[in-house]
Amino acid sequence: MTGHLQVSDNDATRVITMRRPEKKNAITRDMYRAMSDAIESAQNDPAIRCIVITGDSGMFTAGNDLDDFLKDGTSGDEDVAPAASDAVKFLYALARNAKPLIAAVEGIAIGIGATMLFHCDYVLAANSATFSTPFIHLGLVPEGASSLLAPRSIGYQRAFAMLVMGRTLSANEARESGFVNAVVAAGEAGAEAEKVAREICALPAEAVALSRKLLKTPPEELTRRIDLESRLFSERLRSEEAIAAFEAFFARKKR
Repeated sequence: MTGHLQVSDNDATRVITMRRPEKKNAITRDMYRAMSDAIESAQNDPAIRCIVITGDSGMFTAGNDLDDFLKDGTSGDEDVAPAASDAVKFLYALARNAKPLIAAVEGIAIGIGATMLFHCDYVLAANSATFSTPFIHLGLVPEGASSLLAPRSIGYQRAFAMLVMGRTLSANEARESGFVNAVVAAGEAGAEAEKVAREICALPAEAVALSRKLLKTPPEELTRRIDLESRLFSERLRSEEAIAAFEAFFARKKR
């Protein structure tokens, strides 16, 4: 496992914690690989009944590490399949996951930090949490099958405002939209998520698995959309719009 990710098994619950506070838990290639491994290795382990994903130091994640992001997008290798990306492998792991997945969100959830939540079965947010997907501002398109899942979860108009206009949602707005189950006090999201996990773990396992499968979008449909989004995303990273947006972003960071 990477030093920026902690994976621990507490009774029947696997807890995945992003720990890169100096970069607001921005996700690196190593972190994507470690999270994928943590999710995939739980699939055939009957002792693991639930998975919780959260962030350390009062924040969820600022999303993809932009330095990695830009290197991937400007590598010039157009023959690389979308599924070869570490981020896409993580998204595949989410799409194929068969264990109840709970998110505990403190602070910021940006980009993939927000879109991964649409794969979760239950989302808890601290009252200070915010959710944003600024893909369009960077000249990009949505990812993580969010173009499929967000309209189904929160309705087309809200999905348009979030994914296309880049509107930020507060914790209460996210709850009203329907993709956050409950808002809790700051610092309590992780503990509350583990309570929810224990509640789920106490239910009949096979009945939970079958019911969840009936409720969820089929993995094959999700991975098809992930591939489509990834191809368009990769194309957009090489576009004049995106290159100009990234240059402007990094110029602002240097000021």
